[in-house]
Amino acid sequence: MPLLKFHLFKGRTSCELDLLLDVAHEVMVDTFKVPADDRYHVVSEREATHMRALDTGLGIPRTEKFVLIEVVSRPRGRDTKVAFYRNLSLALADKCGLAASDLMISFTENSDEDWSFGYGRAQFLTGEL
Repeated sequence: MPLLKFHLFKGRTSCELDLLLDVAHEVMVDTFKVPADDRYHVVSEREATHMRALDTGLGIPRTEKFVLIEVVSRPRGRDTKVAFYRNLSLALADKCGLAASDLMISFTENSDEDWSFGYGRAQFLTGEL
């Protein structure tokens, strides 16, 4: 945990997708200090006609390589979130060639009772995690 949801336009190869997810996971582990095997990713690919990602009036150019990442997580501090934005943007630019203007990140926070990893139990509440 966290759960990362990737929304992108169709057209990437499986190798490109693997690298994108691997880099995002590495940054998440380093920034949030979570275990390396704490990996939950969902990828949704869409036709260009089925997703809009405008710039909110900031003059941010977008291309067909645009990636929106939703982070569903227990609460993280402000500085940690800002570090994640920066670290992920730099790593994806360096390792995947993704322009910083093509990355958008959004956090949704929840609490311990909002997670069950299996067996119908809330592992954060039971002390298993």
